[in-house]
Amino acid sequence: MENVKIVAKNRKASFEYFLLDRYEAGLSLHGSEIKSIRSGQVSINEAFIQIENFEAWLINAHIAPYNAASIFNHDPKRKKKLLMHKNEILKIWNTVRQKGVTIIPVAIYLKNGLRYRKYLKINVALRPSPGYHAP
Repeated sequence: MENVKIVAKNRKASFEYFLLDRYEAGLSLHGSEIKSIRSGQVSINEAFIQIENFEAWLINAHIAPYNAASIFNHDPKRKKKLLMHKNEILKIWNTVRQKGVTIIPVAIYLKNGLRYRKYLKINVALRPSPGYHAP
């Protein structure tokens, strides 16, 4: 990956699992969540992706509350919406439904964009579900 700063990485993902396909997506977050992620206070080791109503959601990712935020801070374990194209979500959903795979986050990173902007992206991968054996 070029021009990226990795903020969080799921180290277990590449060591313990065989990863099938990888996808890049954006994240829909609150302002205090962005600040916490930029300071590196995020954990995706126990997180997974779930598809509900043809929308992808990041479940069980921990983003620590931002210290300088007001009393209306975010919930650290709330589910976050992944920003993906509909055809990518349908392709992933069909694979998950037919083959018995799980979707896990691999890395969260800041990617350089136009005019000195940095976009927060998440890299997700498909892995065989525990206990699933190919026929």
